[in-house]
Amino acid sequence: MARQGVVVEPYQRLKLEQVEQIHRASLAILTDPGVVCFNRNAAESFGDHGAEVISIDQGAAACWLLKIPEKIITDAVQSAPKVVKLGARDENNCLILDGREPRVRFASGSEANNWLDVDVETFVSKRDPGIEVDFPVFRVEKGTVDRLARAARLCECLDSWDSFLRTLNIQDDDITDDNKDVNKFFASLNNTTKHVMSGLTELSQLSNVVRMSEIIAGGEDKLRENPIISFITCMVKSPLQLINDTTQKAIEIAKRGIPLVISSAPQGGSTAPIREEGIVAQINAEILAGIALTQLVNKGTPVLYGSVPGRAGMVDLYDSYGVPEFNQYNIDCVQVARYYGLPCYSTGGVSDVRVPGIQASVERLFSHILVTLAGPQYIHYAFGLLERTNTFCPVQAVLDDTHIGMVKRFVRQPTVTANRISESLEQIRRVMGTSHKLYVRFVRSALHSGEIAPPYPFEGKDMVDETLLRARDRMEKILSLPPPHIAKEVVDKVFQEVPGLLTRLRN
Repeated sequence: MARQGVVVEPYQRLKLEQVEQIHRASLAILTDPGVVCFNRNAAESFGDHGAEVISIDQGAAACWLLKIPEKIITDAVQSAPKVVKLGARDENNCLILDGREPRVRFASGSEANNWLDVDVETFVSKRDPGIEVDFPVFRVEKGTVDRLARAARLCECLDSWDSFLRTLNIQDDDITDDNKDVNKFFASLNNTTKHVMSGLTELSQLSNVVRMSEIIAGGEDKLRENPIISFITCMVKSPLQLINDTTQKAIEIAKRGIPLVISSAPQGGSTAPIREEGIVAQINAEILAGIALTQLVNKGTPVLYGSVPGRAGMVDLYDSYGVPEFNQYNIDCVQVARYYGLPCYSTGGVSDVRVPGIQASVERLFSHILVTLAGPQYIHYAFGLLERTNTFCPVQAVLDDTHIGMVKRFVRQPTVTANRISESLEQIRRVMGTSHKLYVRFVRSALHSGEIAPPYPFEGKDMVDETLLRARDRMEKILSLPPPHIAKEVVDKVFQEVPGLLTRLRN
């Protein structure tokens, strides 16, 4: 049975006629000004199917201006599957993403360079030396294969974490562009039985990654039935440019029929209009162009509508995730994806600050709640990210798991039936017939059924905030558990057939 996620009654910022206006604006963008394409194969595919292709003189780099007619987009939206399965080593952890159903799952991201460890040190009060307090101290380390594996083990054990989207850029001395892909996929697959998603560093490694996944899944047909991996393809450079290498990766992945995300990440105020109708019309045009290409290459390719819109900080032009506009853009994109019936890969749960704390919790919960209420099928960036997307903190991921669990409880649809109303009326009448007028005797059954939320697990005592310390303790307990490694005989076969794997990763 697939992971269930949580079904919501979607919050909608846009009226249907406004969504239709954005759709028409996106179609207008795709014909005028059109899309600049730096990939010859993509330009030829669009040209062969009726797009106007105009050669542009850009010096050394060949490129073309594509004017994509409405029919190509309409046909692509019709042929793209409305239900996409993201498989898993344990099929009970697979995800069935239905673009017509607002059932939300939560995943990580985004190949951060840094890993933030939380240590504990004891501090003595200057005013009263007899007062000693344990306090979290932060330490930045680089992303490594071992730390990526530890993050995957956290994903395995944290219930709200539905899918493992690579959290770290692995930067070990023995990692190169040529062996990065096989090692990041193996380290991830070997440490979680949930779905694994990542980008592809080198197109030359696609066959090796796919062969590895076939062996682990049980064969080529088994991988097709249960796609335990998927790819993110950031083929669009905003505004409106299809870059050469990533576009070619998308083409080759689509030919193999492996699920992929067409991801676009314009920045309102720099690489896209800052007003929401402008940025949403542009990102929609960019995503539709990418989805159209996958369907031209291989009709029926399973594809996710990957919306990652952000807003530029007005001081330094960095992405600003804590602002309201970030959530407005993302909610609008979820609505547009639903208009097409396409599964939506959305964005939420990122903080602009470098360390866990009050600001991080407020910013993260703000988007966790609002984007969840919009009802995308898949929210990435939801676990552990700090300093925008530059740092992954495992302790923050543990906190996020609990906080997302609370969000899921909040958005879950209420159960109001005639029987339950009758039971409540009976409770009220019985309590009013007593001298104490209390409902305590009826609480236990609700607690045992799981209807009532458990206490916050990281609550401190007295005048000390112990949240991070308790979350760190839970992280260490999880990481002390035996990892869910792949069976030895399967690992042996992987190492025999797939070049570039580090021997130290072998069980």
